This record gives sequence, C-alpha cells and structure tokens, in this order.
Amino acid sequence: MFPEAKVLEVDLTNEKVEVKIIPGHIYRLYPGGSALGLYLILQEMPACVEPLSPENMLVFAVSPVTGLPISGSSRMTVTSKSPLTGAIADSQVGGSFPARFKANGWDAVVFKGKAKKPVYLYIDGETVTLKPAEHIWGKVTGETENLIKDELGDTSLEIAEIGPGGENLVRYASIMCGANRAAGRCGTGAVMGSKNLKAVVVKKAKPADPVNKEAFSKLAKLGAENAKTRPFSAAMTKDGTNAFFKVFCDFGMQATKNFTTGSFPEGAVALDGATISEKYLKKNETCYTCSVRCKRVCEIPGKVDPLYGGPEYETISTFGSYCGNSNLEAVLMAHQLCGMYSLDTVSCGATIAFAMECYEKGIINKETTGGIELNFGNYEAMLQLIEMIAKREGFGAVLAEGSARAAEKFGPEAIKRRMTVKSKEFPAPMAEFKGSLGLIYAVNPFGVDHCSSDYDTALMEDPESLDRAKQSQLGNWKTYDNPIELDDEKVRFAVNTQRYYSLLDTMCLCCFVWGSSWHIHGPEEMVSLCKDGVGWDTSLYEMMLVGERRINMMRYFNQREGFTRADDVLPERMYEGLADGVTKGLAVNKEAFLKGLDTYYEYVGWDVQTGNPTEATLKKLSLGWLLDK
Repeated sequence: MFPEAKVLEVDLTNEKVEVKIIPGHIYRLYPGGSALGLYLILQEMPACVEPLSPENMLVFAVSPVTGLPISGSSRMTVTSKSPLTGAIADSQVGGSFPARFKANGWDAVVFKGKAKKPVYLYIDGETVTLKPAEHIWGKVTGETENLIKDELGDTSLEIAEIGPGGENLVRYASIMCGANRAAGRCGTGAVMGSKNLKAVVVKKAKPADPVNKEAFSKLAKLGAENAKTRPFSAAMTKDGTNAFFKVFCDFGMQATKNFTTGSFPEGAVALDGATISEKYLKKNETCYTCSVRCKRVCEIPGKVDPLYGGPEYETISTFGSYCGNSNLEAVLMAHQLCGMYSLDTVSCGATIAFAMECYEKGIINKETTGGIELNFGNYEAMLQLIEMIAKREGFGAVLAEGSARAAEKFGPEAIKRRMTVKSKEFPAPMAEFKGSLGLIYAVNPFGVDHCSSDYDTALMEDPESLDRAKQSQLGNWKTYDNPIELDDEKVRFAVNTQRYYSLLDTMCLCCFVWGSSWHIHGPEEMVSLCKDGVGWDTSLYEMMLVGERRINMMRYFNQREGFTRADDVLPERMYEGLADGVTKGLAVNKEAFLKGLDTYYEYVGWDVQTGNPTEATLKKLSLGWLLDK
C-alpha cells in the first residue's frame, strides 16, 4: 500500500495547529514537492488573492523518499503564489532541514492567515508549538539561528528562517535553511514575512529505514562510487557547481553585463571554481547523506563568515559576470549579504545588473540612484545596493520590486533591457546556445528556470555512451552537431525531459544527482529508489505521469490567475544577437522558437491559442476535479 501523507495545518491568525491525513491513493498522485503543495492549495485557496495578503497559502512539502540514506534525497519545495511573478511559486532547497522535517513524521506543513505578532513554529515530533518571535524579528539569519538554538537549549536544531529581506517584503526574498541553503526563487521569503512567520524549527529525529535494506544499500553504494568516477560529479566535488565557469567564459557562453555578451575574459580565471578552492575554500559540505559534496564553505577572516557557506555558480554569475565584476572577494561578500538578509542571489544580482545597464545607457542617472555611480564593475555600489534592497532604503526600494517592475518605472528603453520571463529574472545558462532550453524558459509555469529539463548538449553525446543510454530510458532522439537547433525532435526532447525533471522536483530529489544524463543515478534507479526505499511498486510510466501532472496543475493555477500564451515569451534581446566576444551575433532563432512553441503546446495537450491545458488533458491526468472549481 502507498503510505498516507501526514500534513500540519497552521492557522496563524487564530494560532491553531491541526493534523490532516491524505489517504495513500490520493498521495500517490501528488507524492510531494509542489505537486502536493498545489493539491493542498487548490483545495481551498480562491483565485486571484494578493500574494502578500493573509489569504495566500504557504506550503513546505517533502516526499516519501526524503531523508533516505542515499545521495540527493534531502530536498524540500516551498509552494505559494509568488509575489514576484503573480504565478505559482516553486522554491526548492537542500541541506539537512528537509530530512529532519521528514524524520519528525511530517510530509508537509501548510501556513494560512497572518499572525498578530511575529512567531516561529517549533516541531518536535508530534509536539508542535507556535512561539513568540518579536525578540528575533529584524535579526539577520545567522543571529536568528543562534538566538533560537540558545532559547531552546539545542544546538542540533535545523531552522528555516527569513532575514530582514523577507520581513521587508522584498519580492524575491528567499527562505534560508541553516543560514546557508536557500529556497531562493519566486519570493516565498516575502510570503513568510507577510505572515509574520520568522522561522520553522525542527528537532533532530531518527529517519525511517528503507523497506528493503539490502537492495537499497546496493543502490546507495553504486551512487557513492559513481560520484567519484562520473566526470560531472567529480568536478563538482572538487570545485563546486562553479567548476566550469572558465570553460563557459572561453566558449563565449557566460552571461555577462546583463546578457549583452557571452564573453567575460577578465573574470574567466578570477571567478572560476578552481580559484575559489585555492584561495577561499575552508571545507566541503554536503546535503544530508550526499556523496557529491558540492557545497562550498568559504572564509575571509574579518569579512566572510563560513556560517553562510559559499556561492554557487549562479551567484558567481549574477554578482560577477552579470555585473561586469571580476573581484571574487566582492562576490563572496555579496553571497554572504544575501544569506544574512534572505535574498535570492539570482534575482538580486540580475536586478542590479539590469540597473547598471540602464545607468550606462543614460536611462537612469545619479538623481535616480540617490547619488550612486552604478557602472558595470562597480562592486562597492553593488554591495551597497544589496543592503539597501533588503532594508528597502532609497533606490534599493525600487530594486526590491524586481527588474520587471523597476523597468516599468524607468520607461520603454528600460523595458527592452529587462531579462525576465513572467517577471522572474534569468539564471545564467544562455538560451542562445541551447534551442530547447529557450523553449522551456518561456513555457515554465513558475518563470524562467534552468533546472526544469535536460540541456541540448546532451544530444551531442555519442549515441553509444553511458549518458545516452541513461537518457534513452526517456526516449530516443537523433544526435545533433549543433545545440542551437530547434526542430520537432528537439521539442519532443524538451517535453519528455521536462516531465522527468518535474518528477524529480515532485519527489524532492536533486537534479545534480538524479538527472537523466551525466549524473550518478538516473530514471531506472529512481524506480528502484521508490520500490526498495518506501515499498512503492511503481514504474517509470507511472512516475512520468506524476511529473506531467505537476506541470499541468501549475499551468491550471496560472490560468485562473490570468496567464495565457502571451506570457510564454522571451525578451526581445535574445533575438538580436550578442554584442561582442567570440560568440558575437549569436541569437535565438525567433521563427524556430515560435514554431516550436506551437509544437510544444500540441505535444503536451494544451490549447495552442491560450497555452493552457485542455479539459481532455486534465481528465487524462486525473485532474478532472479541477474543472469543477
């Protein structure tokens, strides 16, 4: 039998905590992550609520396999209506908090309403308590961690908290776990702040054992060995997720100066993962029981505290090449500030980079910025703005709204320069180089995201390689010489791998470990994980339906919020060609993109005119109940 889901429902307005049980036959359709979060939200939250109002709901959810002793199994998704995009929010985080939350016996916690005064939630197994948090409101995340641990007399607690960025409702505020792991995208930290919820605290607890210990142990050991021998994983163990920064710079595919170019030669070595390892790495850390150990912990005495970990590739990009900044110490300090104040490093760095381009083009000036000289490369101004954004001070209050809203304020010339989809700022992988990636960027329900499908470069591998063999479990595709191409075959590739990555997100599994190519586990091992880990006698077919169901639930949510095909668009800049460097002139083929968009809608069963799921598609996926709403 499939396990039941045990859900905490927290009514912050009335200070009530109740338990809700979701039967196994229902939980099997929405087994975790934002699929479970959306199931809970769509049961009762009306359409078109204001994201920062008490009526918005906030859900933390794990999955049946969370916390099992295997690599990549300790992740959690936070689901809500996004204050940044107005669409569905999906914020994912790793570390140890997800495993501890699951070990306490819970599959999700739902927050409703708004507390009269700041509070935090303390979970110790079945004992769940709302505690006053006025004394820690306004504190940065590291100080919050220490104060709560001292108050409860337990240094082993895991804490998900917000800093002043979340409290001040910065639209891209994150939720920080342990002060160094971020549920970073879509602004769920601002939703938490709007509810006067400072933190969620979980007690250390013993996780459940796998149902088939012998078979599960073999799977876990295989992954641990693969982590050492697979090139991608080994590189991340050595130099973190930033291991390939110099490679991207050399090939002209490193997003630079607000995506005007792909070349950043002055930062290629200065910001590379190997340089971080050599100069500033204190130690490697890992998420709960993960063999990859890709997490950097950096230190600069007197400047950068190892409590806040170290930057990922996206952070190095947004505060480095995006801003034309090659000063690595400044990037490490920017990362720490975002961790302290609970700001998403991608949206924060990208918004500052956007403002820098507007400044250089004369669209805004020193009068606009309050006297700040905001040229590319001015890392002192960049660091100053991070604090101003978190505190909503001066020009920082404008940028706290995100680059899409700031552009509306600055005027038509600024709008041309915002790099967003559905008002969400771009991550670093450049769609000019990957035809299907640009398509997924446009259609993804929770805004532009680089971990929602496999990359086109996977189809350049030798058809007989191990990577292609793993990927063939999802479908067979021809081999491409050029990753830029977008044809019907590439659209089919995008659709199938998007469903698989949606499955990963539903099961709260790390895509760097469980992805469909290059990684230490794959689709077949996913089925084994479910069978030997929790006794779910499943198939890849059923699991792919789970991934497809999540995507359609998200699109349904967006549809009722007013989103249509008109929102599945890329910035015009992407069709114009890169300005200089070794990839000068490279651009997304607009004609191929628009044709691919039609084909995508046809393949997934969405109306080509509206871009939204048809009734037949929803019914096929056991989502007919949504039609009654």
